[in-house]
Amino acid sequence: MKLIIAIIKDEDNDAVSSALTQKEFRVTLIASTGGFLRSGRSTLLIGLEDEQVETALETIRNNCKKPDEEKGKRATIFVLPVDQFTQV
Repeated sequence: MKLIIAIIKDEDNDAVSSALTQKEFRVTLIASTGGFLRSGRSTLLIGLEDEQVETALETIRNNCKKPDEEKGKRATIFVLPVDQFTQV
C-alpha cells in the first residue's frame, strides 16, 4: 500500500480531485500555503494499492495546468510506503 501526497495549485484542485474520484480514488484535501510568493496550494492525500500508483500519477499530471513560467512546476508529489492502514 502507498500514500501519495500531491501538492498542487489551488486552481488545479477541482480538476485533479474530480478526475481522481471518477477513477474511484479516495482523496482527502488539505488547504495549504507555500512557495516564495506564499501562493495558495492544495495538498491531496491519496491512499492506494501499489499497482494503482502509476494511474494516479498520470491522472494528476494530466489534470494540472501547464505552468506559465518555463521552469515552473505543475505539482510536487511524494509517494510513501504505508505499513498499516486502519479505519475506525
